[in-house]
Amino acid sequence: MDPINVIAGTVSVLDRADVDTDQIMPKQFLKRVERSGFGEFLFYDWAKEPGWELPANPILVAGENFGCGSSREHAPWGLQDYGFKAIVAPSFADIFYSNCTKIGLLPVVLGAGDVRALMGVERAEVDLAAQEVRFDGRAVRFEIDQEIKHRLLGGLDDIALTLQQADAIAAFEAERGRGAPVGSLTTAL
Repeated sequence: MDPINVIAGTVSVLDRADVDTDQIMPKQFLKRVERSGFGEFLFYDWAKEPGWELPANPILVAGENFGCGSSREHAPWGLQDYGFKAIVAPSFADIFYSNCTKIGLLPVVLGAGDVRALMGVERAEVDLAAQEVRFDGRAVRFEIDQEIKHRLLGGLDDIALTLQQADAIAAFEAERGRGAPVGSLTTAL
């Protein structure tokens, strides 16, 4: 996972509330287990609608309750594979938010008025270290869990976090000094 500090660039707007994970990544594309290649199926049904346009820019601005519905990891995978690096919305479904942070896709919660203003600009900057979204001469602060912030700034997924404890794990295993499970297994028939 790549570290995140500042995400700057053109803004894409999806001005819809309650966008669920089945709309983001329809069920027929969930057969794959690798995390790549999902971008082409993003918003698959909506992409067939006349006038649909959602450019693959670094920042996606969306309506409230983004990512609701089932807990499929494929939805954040598809958004990231498509090219989005940050998603700004008034609110996110909890599991979707967590799934984003685990792969290095930055979800940012801003007030509805700030999101609406952000939808009206061409370019923006999301600064994770400063916890600010900057656009149109403004800097709007956002909150984020400090552990999540640490992981994203360092590019640390769950495996990398575990590997940071390699010395402690090795010391524990050495102290344990057993090569097999403790106790005996008896079965009464």
